[in-house]
Amino acid sequence: MTDAIEEWFAAAGPRETELRRVDALVREAAPGLDRELVPAGSGTVLGYGLLPYRPRSAKETTRWPLVSLAAQKRHLSLYVCAVVDGAYLPEARAERLGRVSCGRSCVRFTSLDRVDAGELAALVREAAATTADRRNEFFTW
Repeated sequence: MTDAIEEWFAAAGPRETELRRVDALVREAAPGLDRELVPAGSGTVLGYGLLPYRPRSAKETTRWPLVSLAAQKRHLSLYVCAVVDGAYLPEARAERLGRVSCGRSCVRFTSLDRVDAGELAALVREAAATTADRRNEFFTW
């Protein structure tokens, strides 16, 4: 693990343990995804599996992680950028994930103990699998 990633975990203070637990879940569910820190907004997220991506408003393609992890003020966010058959996978699986709040590609929770870890791992595995066979409509192929 790089020193920068270790510093990112340590900078999370009381959320460090939870971030490490989610990181372990993601790495076990999708071991083929490389990890790196990615600038996002005014902060940095831990990204897994960077891929070509071009937002509608952009003129150029950039790289964005398939999965990313962030510590927010009151919760953790796991972003899973996967769209299959027009549906965002996190949003489609929201009811199975436990006591979480979901947006299109974001799963928000205060502790991994409030999440169905098996379902969250399955979400990450499905995102990786649909991306590997290029069925993930979120990214620019």
